Amino acid sequence: MSEIKLSEVERIKIESNYLRGNIVEDLANPITAGVSEDNQQLMKLHGSYQQQDRDLDEERRKQKLEPLYSFLIRVRVPGGVATAKQWLDIDKLADIYGNPTIKLTTRQAFELHGVVKRKLRATINGINKTLLDTLAACGDVNRNVMSSANPWESEVHQQVYNDARALHTDLSPQTTAYHEIWVGDELVAGGEKKEDFEPLYGKTYLPRKFKVAIAIPPRNDVDVYANDLGFIAIAENGKLLGYNILAGGGMGMTFGIETTYPRLGNLIGFVKPEYVVEAAKAVIIWQRDNGNRSDRKNARLKYTIDRLGLNIFKNAIRTALGDKLEEARPFHFDSNGDKYGWEKGFNGKWYFTLYVEGGKVKNDHKLQLKTALQEIAQNHTGNFILTGNQNLVIADVEEADKAKIEKLLEKWKLNKHFGGMRRNSLACVALPLCGMAFAEAERYLPSLVDKIEVELKALHIEEEDIILRMTGCPNGCARPYLGEIGLVGKSPGKYNLYLGAGFTGNRLNKLYAELLSEEEILAALRPILADYASNRNNAERFGDFVVRKGYVNATIEGLQFHKDIKPFQK
Repeated sequence: MSEIKLSEVERIKIESNYLRGNIVEDLANPITAGVSEDNQQLMKLHGSYQQQDRDLDEERRKQKLEPLYSFLIRVRVPGGVATAKQWLDIDKLADIYGNPTIKLTTRQAFELHGVVKRKLRATINGINKTLLDTLAACGDVNRNVMSSANPWESEVHQQVYNDARALHTDLSPQTTAYHEIWVGDELVAGGEKKEDFEPLYGKTYLPRKFKVAIAIPPRNDVDVYANDLGFIAIAENGKLLGYNILAGGGMGMTFGIETTYPRLGNLIGFVKPEYVVEAAKAVIIWQRDNGNRSDRKNARLKYTIDRLGLNIFKNAIRTALGDKLEEARPFHFDSNGDKYGWEKGFNGKWYFTLYVEGGKVKNDHKLQLKTALQEIAQNHTGNFILTGNQNLVIADVEEADKAKIEKLLEKWKLNKHFGGMRRNSLACVALPLCGMAFAEAERYLPSLVDKIEVELKALHIEEEDIILRMTGCPNGCARPYLGEIGLVGKSPGKYNLYLGAGFTGNRLNKLYAELLSEEEILAALRPILADYASNRNNAERFGDFVVRKGYVNATIEGLQFHKDIKPFQK
């Protein structure tokens, strides 16, 4: 039997001495603003991606300069909950070291962009002082643990958040390299290599990234089906009974390779709250030992399950957990968006959910959002909660402080109403900073929504909640394959159009048309939206409508994503 050839990234991890590599030496190298390819891979596990400003690539080539390299730093925020002081600290770090904006991600994390190499250590050190961290925010490990961002609903939400924190802690890497390189008083260079021990991950960590989320019915505001491992909270009479387990979800794919596809997680059983960490570790260990370490395009848990068989996976988890794994309990979702405006919590405190377009916190000629949130944070004694839909909850507002916060919201025009499609839209960063992007997303989506809203208003359906997702490439960072309308960049100014996902995140969409320009996108959507406005059933969602009317076929299984596609003529 021939020996399995490992991917290059596996070699890098094996030789890294638990994620050290020669990152320290690379950071000190003044010749280039970037780092080596090996260290780029390792630094992902430390929470940082090397990027370049692609808008300037051509001009810098003409000047015979290397690309304008900088780094993205992703900050883990388990469950999305940060204090007002942490918000101010992150805001200040963005000003001092970043570009200066804050990105609220679709995984309830902060991102800082435009951090140059010589400022990386100071930035990560500063983040650590806020009692947040960047370790495992990226790379082949479990990433930021998501949980429902609706804490006003019940005490169950608080219990779920505590379980999310427990998962965050117990699934974190144990290597001391992170503290040694970024947080210690001195950089470590040369000398004897320190040998660490990773009881969960081992020396080579996971074959690919791993994502965990917890949803609380009836709201699926974390897109729980899209995660490698999802937990669905089951409550009865205000008491948390435990969690249904979903496994094998994931959004990414590669154009032209049909062995890659988005996939929804499978329901495999139920565990009581005290076993949630043990269940998560059982799934991670199975993926660690069985995942594809040769081909990274087929290395996620979803592919491991489809390659070896769902029943084999289920039996392995049953064996690991024994009678702790019970039959799944009934549940129901009715939406996956955020509740906007004010809500009063079970604890008597108030919560205001603010729409943040594209998750981008910045100042521009239209809105001074960054300055506004800075002033709110300075006058706020509670928390901020980052949602899985790139929005922000001003949380735990005392009754006596509500009027003060309301005045600030009014002062900065943050209590504005938005139409149904805009408030249900997501976009990834894409150009100019993402090296994988083929097309625009975050910078372009607002203007496209402006144009679609003209059509919606003419049809009197501008208030209908229609989920729109846009990405600059097929990797799926904004979960485009769960959009009732999904737009995935394929080349500059051209997008593939997908239709028909379920409003609650329980059905994938399907390719409807390829390589559409803006004019062609609008032309393709116009008659479908008109049909929906005139012929929908009572309370029928857009995604359900386009499936019922036969525009696309319903797609539940990832293996069916590339099949049964109907021809479309531009």
